[in-house]
Amino acid sequence: MRPLAIDPARLRYRALIGTGGIGWGMFFALNGNHTLGREESRSGRLLDRKDYCKLHIITHYVCTVMCPGFRTLPIGMVGGDDAGRRLQAEMGEAGLDLRYVRTDPERPTLFSICLLYPDGSGGNLTVNDSASSQVTPEMIRAAEADLAANAQEGIALAVPEVPLAARAELLELATRYRLLRAASFTTEEIPIALESGLLAQVDLLALNIDEAARLAGSRPRSGTGELPAIEIVRAVFQRLRQIQPAMWVTVTAGSRGSWSWDGRELSHCPAHKVAVASTAGAGDAHFAGVLVGVAAGLPLAQAHELGSLVAALSVTSYHTINKEIDRDSLRVLAEQLPSPVSAGVAALLDAGRS
Repeated sequence: MRPLAIDPARLRYRALIGTGGIGWGMFFALNGNHTLGREESRSGRLLDRKDYCKLHIITHYVCTVMCPGFRTLPIGMVGGDDAGRRLQAEMGEAGLDLRYVRTDPERPTLFSICLLYPDGSGGNLTVNDSASSQVTPEMIRAAEADLAANAQEGIALAVPEVPLAARAELLELATRYRLLRAASFTTEEIPIALESGLLAQVDLLALNIDEAARLAGSRPRSGTGELPAIEIVRAVFQRLRQIQPAMWVTVTAGSRGSWSWDGRELSHCPAHKVAVASTAGAGDAHFAGVLVGVAAGLPLAQAHELGSLVAALSVTSYHTINKEIDRDSLRVLAEQLPSPVSAGVAALLDAGRS
């Protein structure tokens, strides 16, 4: 269902143009909690769950929660295979503008296998020669006219699963045309983003707690396990203040909730109590909700609040995109919370209703 219209006059931004991974995956539940050995054969079962990649997840929610007329343009590549065609069809049905999604006839669509142990832990095996690996700076420059057309009124989004060179090009063009620059990086990419100066070209950075720890240079305490999340959060905000003083930052930490920093105020949102089916994709859902709030002109603390709602509703689905999420479903969830949401979030979720 497409969202109801929001008065365009209330929007701070009117388009999102982003690059990142477009792909799919499957979940394999292993039997036995011991770590899979190098030469071990292990039984298990495939789960009936649909997995999607970062750019697809984020832009899907932005498109389905925002109003008609807000343009969402992903820049990416899929393979010339059934998976690529299926993903493009799903993205089109959600309302995404696919003019910059290309097909590589020689490579497969990005694919991963998520291995799940009975205790809930797990990891991913992801192909590194997929169509997404071929997204180039030239492909980003092909969208320059749209970036220029949305100068000061657009959001540029750079997320993993495409080469850093392509994401750097998008951030460079966004800087030139004065778009809001939003980004995330994997834990392994954090040192490169620091050394290359990429972080200095980011206005809104989304991190999970592991990425934040890497950025802050935090180490676990001997004998006490993980460093407390709030200490990592404060350390990363302090470090980022030295790199880009005006940067807005969000940090997600699963059941411990999430934090945001707007340069002046530290805000915390608890993890909402919902029936959890799967937490996969929750961080990307959170980022999408924050982007929607920012695009609608909410202050970061309220956009963060909206991100927490989207993340909470996302984990009630076994799939990494919960296609039931729109402003109506978010409003219903907000009404069930023990404490009311802020007036700004309530007004946004109520927008367009008679």
